[in-house]
Amino acid sequence: MKKHLPVKLVIGLIFQNKSAFNKAKSILEKEFGKIDYESRALAFTHTGYYEAEFGRNLKRKFIGFGKLIQPQSLAKIKVATNSIEKKLSRRGLRLINIDPGYLDMAKLILASTKDYKHRICLTKGIYAEITLFYKNRTFTPWEWAYPDYRTAAYISIFNRLREIYARQIKNK
Repeated sequence: MKKHLPVKLVIGLIFQNKSAFNKAKSILEKEFGKIDYESRALAFTHTGYYEAEFGRNLKRKFIGFGKLIQPQSLAKIKVATNSIEKKLSRRGLRLINIDPGYLDMAKLILASTKDYKHRICLTKGIYAEITLFYKNRTFTPWEWAYPDYRTAAYISIFNRLREIYARQIKNK
């Protein structure tokens, strides 16, 4: 059986309160290892989906981890990040949304608890989707990619993470 190259764990966080982000970041680093990339905070304005729970003026950051993972661990990681969201909740409301995924040289895969026509069930209510693919020296969104994942700012972040990943696997 052919062994798959390890992949880069990437986590997107949506939050209003920077304190919630810092707490989540600390827990994630303890759980998954040293962070080797952190994006700037981007305004999260492409949907109002989280406003009732988190409030207005939301931000999103992406973090990448130095320790590479096996792709089949994504479902387990999504279960862990859901648990972290719950732990950081107040009065039954989340303070932060934590979305794990991974990238390799060809694609960005995101984990979700929501099924849809383009998602594949991994296990126990955890799904995966290929959100971006790499073509002509840049990541490109699939037609179903969320609007924010189509922006130049996000594409730039994932291209940068891919560069970091390329150096990591070269040194393997």
